[in-house]
Amino acid sequence: MPAIGHVTKQNSGGFKGQIKTLSIRADIDIVPNTSKSADLQPDFRVLSQGVEIGAAWYRKSEVSGNKYVSLTLAAPEFGPRKLYANLGRAAGQDDDDVFAIIWNPAD
Repeated sequence: MPAIGHVTKQNSGGFKGQIKTLSIRADIDIVPNTSKSADLQPDFRVLSQGVEIGAAWYRKSEVSGNKYVSLTLAAPEFGPRKLYANLGRAAGQDDDDVFAIIWNPAD
């Protein structure tokens, strides 16, 4: 699975980093959704330059039972379809607070 960026966990419980593809380079903030009032609402909001471009939820792996963060992103730069990704261990990274944004193609 290709990594399309990296983020670092913040003391606030959110993440800060950058999405990088061949045509897009954008700073992002994944901030806790402090106004969440129902289980179906996202656990995080994804922002770039103060503009909301997506949301993220905690999910539980069916295989390992470990918790991870799943992202859904949408912006004109991504085209007409949503972009799906997960936060996972960054390859070659020893820092437990650094995560790769791993793209999950919908096709």
